[in-house]
Amino acid sequence: MTVLGIDTSNYTTSAALYDGERVLENRKLPLPVAPGEKGLRQRDAVFHHTRQLPELLKDLLPAESLRAVGVSVTPRQTEGSYMPCFLVGKGFAQALGAALSLPVYGFSHQQGHIAAALYSAERLDLLGREFLAFHVSGGTTEAVVVSPGGVQGPSARLAARSLDLKAGQAVDRVGLMLGLAFPCGPELEKLALNWRSPVRVKPVLRGADCSLSGIENQCRAMIEKGRPPEETARHCIESIAAALDGMCSCLLKELGNLPVVFSGGVCGNQILRRRLEDKYQAAFAAPSFSSDNAAGPAILACQAAE
Repeated sequence: MTVLGIDTSNYTTSAALYDGERVLENRKLPLPVAPGEKGLRQRDAVFHHTRQLPELLKDLLPAESLRAVGVSVTPRQTEGSYMPCFLVGKGFAQALGAALSLPVYGFSHQQGHIAAALYSAERLDLLGREFLAFHVSGGTTEAVVVSPGGVQGPSARLAARSLDLKAGQAVDRVGLMLGLAFPCGPELEKLALNWRSPVRVKPVLRGADCSLSGIENQCRAMIEKGRPPEETARHCIESIAAALDGMCSCLLKELGNLPVVFSGGVCGNQILRRRLEDKYQAAFAAPSFSSDNAAGPAILACQAAE
């Protein structure tokens, strides 16, 4: 059985094929962001997805063995969660399902990130039990308690979050201050890895929630003082890592010794992974499954169709 996955997130058009054991295809096309721009309006994201998704799908279809379609339809698994860009993938999936007489399963973008991370870390077994998952990206910095949820996919209950700036926003804002191209994650990581001296950071926590807005201000001050770009980049990433470390420690004291999974584009960062993976015996995805992708909804749809 082969399942098609579709995800039309804020900055990437994605399509994937999964056969119940392996992700056969995991295709992505970034949405074009003009030089100097800091992001995309939703109307522009919808336009670019509408142009790019047929290109990704054209030689994946028709697939004789295709048995179901999984698609990201909302940002999160909560009432009122909505973003126009996901309507593109949802519409394409519904049209394909009707044309090919296939069941279509809708999931949240967050559920897809978690499933993709588990697949990449070879821990899909966790979908059968409760665990703690972090979803860290440009639009979300959350920790959720995940439990089995049937055909609707895993159930995610919010446990902690950033109270202001999201981790990916901090990365992009600091990167833009340093003259990097948007989105700034890969370039900021490369810059940060060139700084090998210690940096002093202290997370701002309110219970298990974190505040990340100070990172932008601290890094701006470092730039104004003429500190090396490599040090500023490292300070940004180490500050995010310290916040996630503090959140995780606090939550495990509260919830007990649950397995821990880190998902989302920011968690593809090597510095974060080195700090958190061994300490919490945590599951991390490879970068291609950390960033936005359609493998997650394909995997969840396969399980729902079984």
